[in-house]
Amino acid sequence: MEIRNLKNVDIQIIFDAFEQAFSDYEVEFDKEQVRAMLKRRGFNSELSFAAFEGHKIISFTLNGVGSYNGVATAYDTGTGTLKAYRGKGMAQEIFKYSIPYLKEAGIKQYLLEVLQHNPAAISVYTKLGFKITREFNYFRQEKSKVRNEIRERNCLCKIEPIEVNSILSASEFCDFYPSWQNSLDSIKRAGDDLVCLGAFTPSGIVGYCVVEPNSGDLTQIAVDHPFRRKGVAAYLFEEALHLVKADIIKVLNTDISCSSITSFLQNRNINVIGRQYEMINQL
Repeated sequence: MEIRNLKNVDIQIIFDAFEQAFSDYEVEFDKEQVRAMLKRRGFNSELSFAAFEGHKIISFTLNGVGSYNGVATAYDTGTGTLKAYRGKGMAQEIFKYSIPYLKEAGIKQYLLEVLQHNPAAISVYTKLGFKITREFNYFRQEKSKVRNEIRERNCLCKIEPIEVNSILSASEFCDFYPSWQNSLDSIKRAGDDLVCLGAFTPSGIVGYCVVEPNSGDLTQIAVDHPFRRKGVAAYLFEEALHLVKADIIKVLNTDISCSSITSFLQNRNINVIGRQYEMINQL
């Protein structure tokens, strides 16, 4: 066995390992969706590491690299081990191996999210020095079961596509700081994989949302406070639904303390199906 980075490793080899490591999750992984995920999360092959047997990856950590809250950060986009090799501490070994390289690259903190119903993983990360910083909800529903009743059709705003940079002027509409994969930097990295929509009145932008049509991921939705409870979010959401090609709608990593987004989604029959911890290790 050899641990080394993933620079110059063919993406098909990485995808095969990803697919095998998560084969028991009862979720089919499409190669294009994995590619889009890695792009959006800032995947850096030189600062991602894996354990190899020959040319075969048997355990891996795929890292994104960027800035988070103004700090140079590595983000654990995905850690997995092939079933036959689990229980041998390989993920921990890869983590320990990677730290000197991350520090040398100027990384100041290591960020990840972990399912709250995975106490074994939480225990491992805690022993490695990670601390819980936030709790997130994640939502999921079949598109056919989503409700979006709009009582009043006299729209007070116009919905139209916008450029990513237009969100900068509206970032204060959000009630919480977005997670790594939903941040403005991630939206920029995603490029055409995401669609940004703005809600406009004669005075300017009053709301926006960001959606990934191929996966059904609603990345952000926010409305300026004076225009809330006036149907703006419902109109944005309706347009986003029209764009979604997937059979599901999912909303990942909303701050558990944000009751407004929770109520908005639950009113549309999009319910919480799980929770995650955000954890950070200061390097």
